[in-house]
Amino acid sequence: MLLVDDDPLVRTGLSMILDSTGDITVVGQAGDGDEVVPKVTAHAPDVVLMDIRMSRMDGLAATAAATALANPPKVLMLTTYDLDEYVFDALAAGASGFLLKDGSPQEIIEAVRVVADGEAMLSPRTTRKLIGHFVAARTNPRRAMARAGLSTLSEREREIVTAVARGKPNAEIAGELHLSEATVKTHITRIFAKLDAANRVQLTIFAYEAGLVTP
Repeated sequence: MLLVDDDPLVRTGLSMILDSTGDITVVGQAGDGDEVVPKVTAHAPDVVLMDIRMSRMDGLAATAAATALANPPKVLMLTTYDLDEYVFDALAAGASGFLLKDGSPQEIIEAVRVVADGEAMLSPRTTRKLIGHFVAARTNPRRAMARAGLSTLSEREREIVTAVARGKPNAEIAGELHLSEATVKTHITRIFAKLDAANRVQLTIFAYEAGLVTP
């Protein structure tokens, strides 16, 4: 893990929490967004825990820079409720999820593990509420683009995108659709390619914008 926050006390606390697990190692820390790309290049972390508000480069710009690298890490955003709109933009840019700063140590640890395992949806109920709120306010051109993307999907693929947007894991989707979990994973990989999506959060955003699910 790489920890990015402009408050050294926050970084110290997070480092103590994560290093105590035995299966998570903090390989580096950064105090501002402009340090992220050099430290990701140097340490090759699997996950970056990223604050949003920093003085020189904010977490949004740092996330965009990190996820544009050849072998990008997963980015987990740190936020508070009053920063929800920034979080939406970060998720749309490729962040894998978000954590509230007042979360419990166990919530932080589990969120890091989920992201490291390749899952993008964290606290699905809260994430869906957040995404739905801001997608509802998006302009018509984005909706038109999403509906154009929807036309490229098969009926089965639409069912899977809808299930992903509802926060369901692959195993549950497989059971509901009477498919193997491997088949679901294959479908999701194809959907990513068709929609040029990076992760499950972006599929959720697409599902709201295309009208497959509603806020």
